[in-house]
Amino acid sequence: MADGGDGSDTGPPARPLDAIDRDILRILQTEGRASIRSVAERVHVSRANAYARINRLIDDGVIRGFSARVNHERAGQGASAYITLKIVQNSWRTVREQLQALPGAAHIALVSGDFDVLLLVHTPDNRTLRELVLTRLQSIPEVLSTRTLLVFEETDLDPGPGPAGASDIEPL
Repeated sequence: MADGGDGSDTGPPARPLDAIDRDILRILQTEGRASIRSVAERVHVSRANAYARINRLIDDGVIRGFSARVNHERAGQGASAYITLKIVQNSWRTVREQLQALPGAAHIALVSGDFDVLLLVHTPDNRTLRELVLTRLQSIPEVLSTRTLLVFEETDLDPGPGPAGASDIEPL
């Protein structure tokens, strides 16, 4: 894959996406298990063309993988939190490696503003969350401070078809 997950682009630049590519992405974001045949029919191209386009999107790093949307509470991960971290300057790569190894880490972002890193975690309960923050995170030498924001309720946004003309909007 061109994207190693760290935001750096290690391959050649991705080719521009046309309306059919954006439609394919929208379908796969909504239905990751859609068959090539179904995708081809819905975007009005041959199966071979749809297959080639999806492979190109994967090869170019536009599609980074396929996953299931999980109800974390029903999956035994009833406590969720966003944790903000202030870290030692220029320690992002080291900190990122340690955060990736944390149980329950779901999303890590280097951001600008009052803190440096935003971390989303899912844990079985508040006791486990407390241990993760107080024992694991705060023992990382490059972490200067943390702030924990408990998630009371969350809703995954469905990328669905959107309003008319939405095909002109680049998917995230």
